[in-house]
Amino acid sequence: MRILVVEDEEMLAGAIAEGLRQETFAVDVVHDGAAALERLAVHQYDVMVLDRDLPLVHGDEVCRRTAEAGGEVRILMLTVSTTVAERVAGLSLGADDYLAKPFAFAELVARIRALGRRSRPAAPPVLERSGIRLDPHHRETYRDGRHIALSRKEFAVLEELLRAEGAPVSAEDLLERVWDENVDPFTTIVRVTIRSLRRKLGDPTPVETVTGVGYRVP
Repeated sequence: MRILVVEDEEMLAGAIAEGLRQETFAVDVVHDGAAALERLAVHQYDVMVLDRDLPLVHGDEVCRRTAEAGGEVRILMLTVSTTVAERVAGLSLGADDYLAKPFAFAELVARIRALGRRSRPAAPPVLERSGIRLDPHHRETYRDGRHIALSRKEFAVLEELLRAEGAPVSAEDLLERVWDENVDPFTTIVRVTIRSLRRKLGDPTPVETVTGVGYRVP
């Protein structure tokens, strides 16, 4: 999944982003509401982790505009307030979930995964296809019962291919969903990652190239 973290406390934003990247998410970070709206206009996100008290454009306004614009991004609002009235107000603006600071990182990850499942067609908790078994929660991959050690990006690319259920996924879509906005759009990183993934999965390769379209696991 691709996540937008909107948090004006830079150290907290950096810690959240690094932790989420360890969970194989692609993460972009901004520190004010105006920048958040700019990113949302350009990129497709699965989940936005949105601090409520933001400079330039308040988090409430970011939430309201995002909800009114439609789209698939789910909003997890963060706040130091724990009152029922504040939670109700945030949800009424269009937030999908609400988490009070301070929070346990494990709970943040669980809530993001739950929201991500709502932003796409439902998928089983463990993905299986062509002898591959991938468990996103435990970050484990097997082929024909053999454990495969994958890097975070290899794991995320394979997860996207398996979620496509045999349909081809373009290199552009993989770049959008697995890497963050800092990646060079002309990079060959997708091809390099696919080559490494194929090597680790072994022969015969389960990852096919669909000429002019992308990659798939049939």
